Amino acid sequence: MAKAADFDAAYVSKLARINLTDEETARFQKQLTDVLKYAEKLREVDVSHVEAAAHGVPMFNVFREDKPCDWLSADEALSNAPHKANQLFVVTKVVE
Repeated sequence: MAKAADFDAAYVSKLARINLTDEETARFQKQLTDVLKYAEKLREVDVSHVEAAAHGVPMFNVFREDKPCDWLSADEALSNAPHKANQLFVVTKVVE
């Protein structure tokens, strides 16, 4: 975890492309430094006697019966598609 002294709110806001005034930057610097100091304080707590848990409250699987039902046909699914070809949806390429 980053030390409170290593945190730079102006740098982080630039990375996030958030334009902050000098006053906002100073206020967030103090607030986030306080959060990091508190997180460091929490790391000092002895939790060796606490059992590890995935959830804070008991979780149970609730199963429903798997029943077959009618679904859309390919033509019905494609009926509202803005672009389609060869019985497939045509979408914009999102990876290079």
